[in-house]
Parts: sequence; C-alpha cells; structure tokens
Amino acid sequence: MDFEPTEEQATLREVSRSMLAAACPPALVRALAESGGDVDDKLWRRGAELGWTGLAVPEEHEGAGQGLVELCLVAEELGRAVAPGPFVDTALTASVLSRSDSPKAAEAVRGLTARGQKASLVHHGRVSAARAPHGLVLNGRATAVHSAGSADWFLVVADFESDAARLVLLEAAAAEPERRRTLDETRGWYDVVFDDVFVPSAQVVSADPAEIRRLLDAAAVVTAADALGVGERLLEMTVDYVKVRKQFDRQLGSFQSVKHKVADMLTTLKGARAAIYYAAMALDAGVPDASLASSAAKAFTGEGISALAGEALQTHGGIGFTWEHDLHLYLRRAKVDELLYGSTSEHHERVLSLIV
Repeated sequence: MDFEPTEEQATLREVSRSMLAAACPPALVRALAESGGDVDDKLWRRGAELGWTGLAVPEEHEGAGQGLVELCLVAEELGRAVAPGPFVDTALTASVLSRSDSPKAAEAVRGLTARGQKASLVHHGRVSAARAPHGLVLNGRATAVHSAGSADWFLVVADFESDAARLVLLEAAAAEPERRRTLDETRGWYDVVFDDVFVPSAQVVSADPAEIRRLLDAAAVVTAADALGVGERLLEMTVDYVKVRKQFDRQLGSFQSVKHKVADMLTTLKGARAAIYYAAMALDAGVPDASLASSAAKAFTGEGISALAGEALQTHGGIGFTWEHDLHLYLRRAKVDELLYGSTSEHHERVLSLIV
C-alpha cells in the first residue's frame, strides 16, 4: 500500500514536526528524565493548542473530527522527537469517551480537549472489577501506565466475570500511582494500585467487547507509529554519521556492507509505514480485517524497529554506546514500544488465530 497524505494531513505533520523541533529538544527530554517529570507544561500547552488531544473527537464535542490516521501522524512525530507526555493516551481516551452517553464522560471530554487535562490508559497488569451496589469495585495493580503521576483521568480496562471486560472512567486521585524506573528514559512510567476503588455505574464507559477491542487495537497501532518515528530519526542519524565518519581514509558510508545496512533500515521503515497506515485506515473505516491489520502492523513494526535501533547503534560504533549521545534515548524508546499493547510474539500469535 502506498499511503499518500492529503494536503491537510501533510500540514498536520509539518506543523507538528516544526513545533516539536522548537519546543522539545533532546536537552528537554533529558532534563525531564533527570527530574522525574512526566511532561513539560509549555510543551503540553502547545500540543493542546495544536489540537492533538481532541484530534479524533467529533466536532460536536469540540474536537477536530479526524481519525486514527491523523493521530498516527502526530504519534510518528512524537516518536521522532522522543517527546514526553501522554498526548496519545489523552487523545484516545477523549475519542472513546466522546462515543459514550454518560454525563461524566462528557465532562471528561471537555476537560481533555479544552482545559488541558491529561488521561492515561490503564491496560497492562491485572485489574479486576466486581459487582457492587450502583457500580463496580476495582482491585489490582496495573503496570506500564504512561504519565500516571500527572494524569487527571484513568481509562481502565478491567477484567470482569469470566474473561469479560469493562471499560471504566476514573478520576486519577482515586488510585495510587507508583513511579517505576524503566528502560525508557523519555517517558514517565508507573504502576497504579487499585484497592477497593468504587466506580459508579455512570462511569462504566463500555461493556461492549468490540468497543474495547477497537481501543486496544488503536493503541497498538499508534504505539507502532511512535516506533516508526523513532526509526526514521535513527536512520537520519545513521546516514549523517556515516557520511562524515572515516575509516581507512574512506567515508564509512562508502563501504558496501554499510550501504546494505542502511538500505535494510529504509526497507524496514517502508514496510512499517505501509502496515501502520493500512491498519489505521482499516480501523477508521471499520473493515472486517481491522484487528488482523492492527496486530500485523504492531508485530512487524515492533520487531523491525528494535532491530533497526540495534543496527544504528552498531553503525555508530563506540560513540553510540555513550550516555552523552542521544542515540540511546531512541533505542530505549523503541524497545519499550515493542512491548506496549502486546509484544511481538503475542501479536504473531494473534495474527495466526485470526487467519486460521
């Protein structure tokens, strides 16, 4: 598939890239990592002003009325800049809540799209929901929750009665986030503990397996788009390096083996781009193979970009292994993206189950 963006989509990409280049240099990413921050307030405001958080929200809910394709374009640029902050989590949460008829959901959508509030998706780990008068009670520990320490809302996928699930909206103050040190230095990751947390019935956003599955498929695809942006920047860094680095009085890029590495990296990126944007368009259109396309995109991209990051590191030689070089920020992010919303092996197995 040859994805050719429309004029509006190309503008969204260009504006997002320009803003991130100006407002999110590597120095900012490193400073936030050292201070334990989740997001820079100025960066968050500028992203919200560009409409990122309401990108996939219908216009009647004060959103941009766009879809997952546009969200992937932004996620790609966030990955390219290794930008911190739960922009994608917030946008996906607002999109899901905009389809709910709950007054609480409507309140949250307004906060997320117009008042600068943040949301985190809670999916990894084990959170169980039990029946209670007029609602549910949540217990368990979620892992790998992005920017939970600064979130205003959690959108929780909770296990409920023999493998069913419920999608519930929760004010972040009701649960206890615990900051975790992970491989990824560019984003803040948390465990979130739920200890008999009561959720009123009005905040149960969905019990529809198809709706919950679509959310998780969408999260997998935008995570793959983030990894694609990481890979694109790594290729740029590698090409720039081999053009100037000399070995045996020759530019490193003149060696045939290096040319092959760079060509393989480019091929991986082209394949990932095709898979990701086909999956995004399939989810937007609601076609029958959308889930299959989502898992195929996540599996191919996760594995491919992780391998690409390793090749970039090897090609940079000794300098690539230093803490002072920015390459490790991208490699770490790529490795974590590979695991989020299903590892490569999990998605390979899912693809197999969907085609057999």
